[in-house]
Amino acid sequence: MSAITTHVLDAVLGKPANDIAIRIEKETSAGWTSLSESATDHDGRCRDLCPDGSAGTYRLTFAVGPYFERLGRIGIYPEISIAFRVDGDHHYHIPLLLSDNSYTTYRGS
Repeated sequence: MSAITTHVLDAVLGKPANDIAIRIEKETSAGWTSLSESATDHDGRCRDLCPDGSAGTYRLTFAVGPYFERLGRIGIYPEISIAFRVDGDHHYHIPLLLSDNSYTTYRGS
């Protein structure tokens, strides 16, 4: 089984982005099935989304609109969804580097 974790860094401020709601889903033959919801902590991390994911395709959705609103900023993306494949044997850490008008993601360690 694979643990799936994430963190969000506000690249404009150079700081962790806290209190961003995150949903994780898994693709099934019937479509996307919601597995859990959580939020980033004070360090921008979310460690409890999926401790034991089996092989398959997953999707993380970050509700970043409310985060920007709290900071008095206007972001182009109200939410960001990232789909990725998991082999079921390794830890998958999927960071999100966020700014008002762009984002980057990658497989972290």
